[in-house]
Amino acid sequence: MSDEWVRLEVEGGVGLVTMDRKPVNALSREMRHALVATFDAISERTDIRCAVLTGAGSVFCAGADLKDRPDAEVAGDFLAHNRITRETGNAIRECAKPVIAAINGAALGAGFGLAAACDILYASENATVGMPEINVGLAGGASMLKTLFGRSTLRRMFFTGQRLSAHDLLKRNVVDDVLSEKDLLPFTMALAREIASKAPLAIAYAKRAANMVDVMPQRDAYRFEQEFTMALSKTEDAREARMAFLEKRAPVFKGR
Repeated sequence: MSDEWVRLEVEGGVGLVTMDRKPVNALSREMRHALVATFDAISERTDIRCAVLTGAGSVFCAGADLKDRPDAEVAGDFLAHNRITRETGNAIRECAKPVIAAINGAALGAGFGLAAACDILYASENATVGMPEINVGLAGGASMLKTLFGRSTLRRMFFTGQRLSAHDLLKRNVVDDVLSEKDLLPFTMALAREIASKAPLAIAYAKRAANMVDVMPQRDAYRFEQEFTMALSKTEDAREARMAFLEKRAPVFKGR
């Protein structure tokens, strides 16, 4: 699948999703629809077991295109805009496969929301994140900031539009590491290939568990994990993974 502004390249079980809308990968309505369609397809495709999301050029995503904002005088425009904005993040968050963010520059506003929806985050040395809506007389995105930041940092960024650098993100344990621009994509792709090498059913269960335990009380979350781990242990792939480990060979998974 490809689109004018969203590319999907597949190799070795990894889907590389690249946003490419010059000059700063600003999100239009059409680009959001393309991202939703891309991540929905990744969920269904058996040849993709992990995904990496990045931006072409030196900017990850500068957020919503202000020129593309809905016309308040047109009935239904704001509802359609808000719905597809929510669904873009949800398509990434609810993707059945793990998604790694390779934040290769500024991730602002709705662009920050895309990164925050990913499972694992890495940043280049020139990366920054922020929610600059207040600078253009708007307010929004506290729920996105809450995903990654504590109360005081959230409110400071929300009220001022200030950005955090890649090293600020690392200090706050928001990203796993900060890498050079040239090393960011090779590193994240290598990690994605490692994830893709695991049993597909186990990865699917693990992604679902990670999302569920985020919103569950700990007592319920532990029981949930125990129950699905018991079900997973009865699958052919789980038995194959154990045998391959004991026999020191590469596993052959069948997805069942």
